[in-house]
Amino acid sequence: MRAIVVTVIAVFAVTQVWGQATSNSEGGLTLIDVQQIMERIRQFPFSPVFDGRSQDPVLKRDGSADYRDASWLTRLIAIRDLARAGSAAVPALISALQDENEHVRHVAAFALGLNPAEGAEDALIDLLRRDADPIVRSQAVLSLSQIKSQRALPFLEQLAKDDPSRDVRHQCELAVYRITKYSVPGADLSAAYADLDESMFGTIRVGQQAIDFELTDTEGDTWRLSDFRGKKDVVLIWVFADWCPVCHNEFHELIELKKFFQEQNVEVVTLECHDPYRCRVMVGREFQPDYWFSETSPQDAYQGKIWWRHLIDLAGAVGATYGVQPLAFAVHAEWINRPATVIIDKDGIVQFAYYGTFWGDRPSIQQTFDMIQTGQFNFEHPKRLKLP
Repeated sequence: MRAIVVTVIAVFAVTQVWGQATSNSEGGLTLIDVQQIMERIRQFPFSPVFDGRSQDPVLKRDGSADYRDASWLTRLIAIRDLARAGSAAVPALISALQDENEHVRHVAAFALGLNPAEGAEDALIDLLRRDADPIVRSQAVLSLSQIKSQRALPFLEQLAKDDPSRDVRHQCELAVYRITKYSVPGADLSAAYADLDESMFGTIRVGQQAIDFELTDTEGDTWRLSDFRGKKDVVLIWVFADWCPVCHNEFHELIELKKFFQEQNVEVVTLECHDPYRCRVMVGREFQPDYWFSETSPQDAYQGKIWWRHLIDLAGAVGATYGVQPLAFAVHAEWINRPATVIIDKDGIVQFAYYGTFWGDRPSIQQTFDMIQTGQFNFEHPKRLKLP
């Protein structure tokens, strides 16, 4: 419960700082407004990043022990306001790609992928060619794939083979497939970010009624939390992405424990804060990339065996409401959500809400099942990061 409370405090603090930009964005941002957003990004004390992973500035270890750290919120609100600005912000965003601050370049590249306009494609390709930061390069690749840049294809194909960053190579492989073969209609990612409402962030409470939501799964079907009230316990598990070995291990464990969850009448869903394409890659519905952590594709084992729903938490809107903090970590060269598990009982009451402090910090699937079976919701990971 403490984690949720401090999330609300962080939201309040940052919205006081960002209030003017938010107000302006609703009427359309000006060049000055965009410059102000970038200056706030430039001045914010983001956690240091080493080898593609954020580190706690106090503990000097991968992860983030401090839930009051508003890095995720600062970045997310900036992207939200820039998404609201639309193509009017593009000239200033292209200029920001030249900034000395890597966080400014990252946010600008992110926003250009949401609002493609004349000049954005060439600017992102140029950024990918010259930027030394693997997180910024990865974001340039993601944005080029979202706007389905045909001009970038030859360069992406080459980088998928010889970029010095393992993570950038992986993002390029995903991008090439998306640009050339992905045909499933995508959701409006820009609208999802523009619609984010920070007043809802971190508003669930253990012991209180869960906030209802509905999301689309990787098959295009709608899932609604309230449909299970009075019928089933519900487990919500936010995963990182297809490049996360821990997430794949959890998927395999879910497959192994199918009988137990069904006999206990438990509805399990996994959620991912990406667009439909990335979520479909996770569950093996597109293609099987090469992974550095496995000799075989983890998704090969999923065909016909995924019995739960994998939900598309576009822009992390539900995650933010549930305290997950989208864009909280930099792991494998992309900012992503905290690992999180939430358990809701048949009456719709939140019984358990756990937010990790690093990529491997949350209950296993077996431990989650055990909590539901025993009714004892008192888990704490033995390696959980704690501030002195």
